[in-house]
Amino acid sequence: MTKKGHGVQRVELSRIVGSVHAIGFATYKEWLAYRSHMAVSLLVGPVYFLTQYFIWQSVYEGTGQINGFTLEQMLAYFGVATVINYFIYDSADWNLQMLVRSGKYVTFALRPMPHYLYAFSQKVGHRTLGLIIEFIPIFLIFMFAFGIKLVPAQPMWAVISILLSFLMNFIVNYCVGLTAFWLVRADGVRRVFLLLKDISAGVFIPLTFFPEWTQKLLFFLPFQFITYVPTRVFIGEYELAGYSMSIPTIVAYQAGATLLMAILMLLLYRLAMKRFTGVGV
Repeated sequence: MTKKGHGVQRVELSRIVGSVHAIGFATYKEWLAYRSHMAVSLLVGPVYFLTQYFIWQSVYEGTGQINGFTLEQMLAYFGVATVINYFIYDSADWNLQMLVRSGKYVTFALRPMPHYLYAFSQKVGHRTLGLIIEFIPIFLIFMFAFGIKLVPAQPMWAVISILLSFLMNFIVNYCVGLTAFWLVRADGVRRVFLLLKDISAGVFIPLTFFPEWTQKLLFFLPFQFITYVPTRVFIGEYELAGYSMSIPTIVAYQAGATLLMAILMLLLYRLAMKRFTGVGV
């Protein structure tokens, strides 16, 4: 590639980064006005964790270990998973469906920036504010009030895994949002899919508690990389469907799965744009 070509690429990359920063900062300032609304969510995580605490305390009564988890390890799993989910929270599916349903998406179709990049920029801005208002307070509550060990076994790999889960959650949700271009009312599909996604991601129960055939199916689906994998990486060990992997290996696998899902999202986006311009959704 010529020097001119490299120069054009650098300018294009710089423009994209600048746009992401500008949109993210605008979203940050917009949501700053609703920070009290975001702060209310601080009640959800602790209440959910306390519910899990009482349930599992009863389940573990009279036994020391279930499916390789002690009570302390189980509570650590839910504590870490809850904190991570505060950071990776995403509503790209709902936002996109509302734009399509209201007819406002046409304004984005006329812009030079693809909507998925705009939506991702919004998420970056929203979760940057969430990091301050939600993530850090919840982190401190879980560590000092509930006594959950929130120090990752391998910090570098834990950070990489959480950032990849941040991307994966956005990609999966955006793919769900794209169904609005084919379905008149996608609310039902969205609710069912998001419930199945949370179950398959290990939000409600560690995936090793499922039957072996289910674990093997979940191993090849992208959902484990949203919650289960970053949580297990944070704790320092990974196992599913009889497969035990080192932390660097499972993070590399997570990166590959994220890349494949990004390609799938781009293909769906292209099909959605063809339908939008051809049919006039």
